[in-house]
Amino acid sequence: QVQLVESGGGLVQAGGSLRLSCAASGRTFSFYAMGWFRQAPGKEREFVAAISRSGGSTYYADSVKGRFTISRDNAKNTVYLQMNSLKADDTAVYNCAGDPSSLVWRTSRVSSHRSYDYWGQGTQVTVSS
Repeated sequence: QVQLVESGGGLVQAGGSLRLSCAASGRTFSFYAMGWFRQAPGKEREFVAAISRSGGSTYYADSVKGRFTISRDNAKNTVYLQMNSLKADDTAVYNCAGDPSSLVWRTSRVSSHRSYDYWGQGTQVTVSS
Protein backbone atom coordinates (compact mmCIF):
# COMPACT_ATOMS: atom_id res chain seq x y z
CA GLN A 1 0.00 0.00 0.00
CA VAL A 2 1.07 3.59 -0.48
CA GLN A 3 0.16 6.89 1.17
CA LEU A 4 0.57 10.13 -0.76
CA VAL A 5 1.08 13.66 0.55
CA GLU A 6 1.20 16.67 -1.78
CA SER A 7 2.99 19.93 -1.07
CA GLY A 8 4.22 23.02 -2.89
CA GLY A 9 0.97 24.75 -3.69
CA GLY A 10 0.44 28.42 -3.08
CA LEU A 11 -0.47 31.77 -4.55
CA VAL A 12 1.41 33.00 -7.61
CA GLN A 13 0.93 35.63 -10.27
CA ALA A 14 0.06 34.71 -13.83
CA GLY A 15 3.22 33.80 -15.72
CA GLY A 16 4.91 32.47 -12.62
CA SER A 17 6.02 28.99 -11.67
CA LEU A 18 5.46 26.43 -8.95
CA ARG A 19 6.77 22.94 -8.34
CA LEU A 20 4.44 20.51 -6.65
CA SER A 21 5.76 17.48 -4.82
CA CYS A 22 4.03 14.25 -3.93
CA ALA A 23 5.79 12.22 -1.26
CA ALA A 24 4.93 8.57 -0.87
CA SER A 25 5.28 6.37 2.16
CA GLY A 26 5.57 2.63 1.91
CA ARG A 27 7.77 0.20 0.05
CA THR A 28 5.94 -0.05 -3.27
CA PHE A 29 6.17 3.43 -4.78
CA SER A 30 8.29 2.34 -7.74
CA PHE A 31 5.62 -0.17 -8.78
CA TYR A 32 2.96 2.50 -9.35
CA ALA A 33 2.34 4.68 -12.33
CA MET A 34 1.60 8.17 -11.03
CA GLY A 35 -0.71 10.91 -12.17
CA TRP A 36 -1.66 14.47 -11.35
CA PHE A 37 -5.25 15.68 -11.47
CA ARG A 38 -6.87 18.97 -10.61
CA GLN A 39 -10.32 20.24 -9.77
CA ALA A 40 -11.55 23.80 -9.69
CA PRO A 41 -14.74 24.84 -7.86
CA GLY A 42 -17.82 23.93 -9.85
CA LYS A 43 -15.84 21.94 -12.42
CA GLU A 44 -15.17 18.28 -13.06
CA ARG A 45 -11.93 16.66 -12.03
CA GLU A 46 -9.42 17.09 -14.84
CA PHE A 47 -6.42 15.02 -15.85
CA VAL A 48 -3.14 16.94 -15.88
CA ALA A 49 -0.19 14.58 -16.37
CA ALA A 50 0.96 11.00 -15.85
CA ILE A 51 4.25 9.15 -15.66
CA SER A 52 5.13 5.47 -15.91
CA ARG A 53 6.77 3.38 -13.19
CA SER A 54 10.30 4.02 -14.35
CA GLY A 55 9.64 7.52 -15.64
CA GLY A 56 10.24 6.44 -19.22
CA SER A 57 6.81 7.50 -20.47
CA THR A 58 4.81 10.65 -19.82
CA TYR A 59 1.51 12.04 -21.02
CA TYR A 60 -0.03 15.49 -20.66
CA ALA A 61 -3.39 17.11 -21.07
CA ASP A 62 -3.49 19.46 -24.06
CA SER A 63 -4.16 22.38 -21.74
CA VAL A 64 -0.76 22.02 -20.03
CA LYS A 65 1.50 20.70 -22.80
CA GLY A 66 4.64 22.76 -23.10
CA ARG A 67 4.09 24.38 -19.70
CA PHE A 68 4.04 21.53 -17.17
CA THR A 69 6.55 18.72 -16.64
CA ILE A 70 5.96 15.59 -14.59
CA SER A 71 8.93 13.69 -13.19
CA ARG A 72 9.72 11.20 -10.47
CA ASP A 73 12.59 10.16 -8.26
CA ASN A 74 11.97 6.63 -7.11
CA ALA A 75 14.97 6.72 -4.79
CA LYS A 76 13.24 9.55 -2.92
CA ASN A 77 9.72 8.13 -3.26
CA THR A 78 8.59 11.40 -4.80
CA VAL A 79 6.80 12.57 -7.93
CA TYR A 80 6.92 16.20 -9.07
CA LEU A 81 4.90 18.54 -11.21
CA GLN A 82 6.83 21.55 -12.46
CA MET A 83 4.36 24.21 -13.56
CA ASN A 84 5.58 27.14 -15.65
CA SER A 85 3.77 29.99 -17.38
CA LEU A 86 0.86 29.62 -15.02
CA LYS A 87 -2.52 30.98 -16.03
CA ALA A 88 -5.51 32.02 -13.97
CA ASP A 89 -7.43 28.98 -15.20
CA ASP A 90 -4.77 26.72 -13.68
CA THR A 91 -6.26 27.61 -10.30
CA ALA A 92 -7.44 24.38 -8.67
CA VAL A 93 -6.77 21.81 -6.01
CA TYR A 94 -4.11 19.48 -7.35
CA ASN A 95 -4.00 15.82 -6.33
CA CYS A 96 -1.47 13.15 -7.07
CA ALA A 97 -2.61 9.57 -7.52
CA GLY A 98 -1.12 6.11 -7.84
CA ASP A 99 -2.09 3.31 -10.21
CA PRO A 100 -0.80 -0.13 -9.21
CA SER A 101 -2.03 -1.97 -12.31
CA SER A 102 -0.63 -0.11 -15.33
CA LEU A 103 1.03 -3.10 -16.96
CA VAL A 104 0.81 -1.56 -20.43
CA TRP A 105 1.18 2.15 -21.06
CA ARG A 106 -2.06 3.43 -22.58
CA THR A 107 -2.90 7.11 -22.64
CA SER A 108 -6.60 6.30 -22.37
CA ARG A 109 -5.92 4.54 -19.09
CA VAL A 110 -3.50 6.93 -17.43
CA SER A 111 -5.68 9.95 -18.22
CA SER A 112 -8.72 8.51 -16.43
CA HIS A 113 -9.13 9.10 -12.70
CA ARG A 114 -10.87 5.72 -12.48
CA SER A 115 -7.53 4.00 -13.11
CA TYR A 116 -6.04 5.24 -9.86
CA ASP A 117 -6.46 3.57 -6.48
CA TYR A 118 -4.52 5.91 -4.17
CA TRP A 119 -4.92 9.66 -3.78
CA GLY A 120 -3.26 12.40 -1.80
CA GLN A 121 -5.13 15.03 0.18
CA GLY A 122 -4.52 17.77 -2.36
CA THR A 123 -2.68 21.07 -2.46
CA GLN A 124 -4.22 24.39 -3.49
CA VAL A 125 -2.77 26.32 -6.41
CA THR A 126 -4.08 29.83 -6.93
CA VAL A 127 -2.96 31.96 -9.87
CA SER A 128 -3.81 35.64 -9.76
CA SER A 129 -4.15 37.75 -12.89
